[in-house]
Amino acid sequence: MTDMTESRMPALYIGHGAPPLLDDPVWSGQLAGLAAGLPRPRAILIVSAHWEAAPISLSASGAPLVYDFGGFAEKFYRMTYPTPDAAWLAQRVTALLPDGQPVHQHASRGLDHGAWVPLKIMYPEADIPVLQMSLPTQDPYRLLGIGQRLRELRDEGVLVIGSGFLTHGLPFLTSWRIDAEAPGWSSEFDSWAGEALARGDVDELAAYQTRAPGMPYAHPTVEHYTPLFITLGAATRADQPGEQLFDGFWMGLSKRSLLVA
Repeated sequence: MTDMTESRMPALYIGHGAPPLLDDPVWSGQLAGLAAGLPRPRAILIVSAHWEAAPISLSASGAPLVYDFGGFAEKFYRMTYPTPDAAWLAQRVTALLPDGQPVHQHASRGLDHGAWVPLKIMYPEADIPVLQMSLPTQDPYRLLGIGQRLRELRDEGVLVIGSGFLTHGLPFLTSWRIDAEAPGWSSEFDSWAGEALARGDVDELAAYQTRAPGMPYAHPTVEHYTPLFITLGAATRADQPGEQLFDGFWMGLSKRSLLVA
């Protein structure tokens, strides 16, 4: 794993699966191992595919979790993740964004499953302040710019995470087994993205709508892919290849994740 100083945090792009990820010993073990190998964050700022809102909105500390899913076991709707107050981080995020950029402090919205499911695995003690920020646009270059504004947080011990899924063609899946074979559109998009990430080719990644094989099946809607650009923007250099994590597939969808310094 990439060497980090004790205080400077990396930035991550991770797949968050669905609530049954919590019962998958392989992927949950990979996420837990990732967290164990990182410096302990002072706080976590996470941007999830499941909160698209403009202007930029911030979650409320102490608010109930958002159970934004259906059809799963009852136990998932009873889960909690009560993290410490993150109001100070909300103030820092607001200060780092451009003058004139409106920021809405939500009064009652907690973490959605794109945030609390992976964090419950990575930091199960729930003893680190967590702030969720909405995804205000799908424009890769605007998201890169937001990520660049947030880069300074890494020097303050904040772990910046973009949470999505590198492929997310749910309407086109034919099997719901965790070990299902990846459809061609999923494996082709995954290979293309892996190669572009290995080159640090941000422009190629940003042109996914017209350049990536497997589209639009890999992303009939794009909110699970675009948090990647928050992560790349928060990198020291967006065009410097990061460390790719978790090769393979889950229900046929790409688990490929990224750590950038």
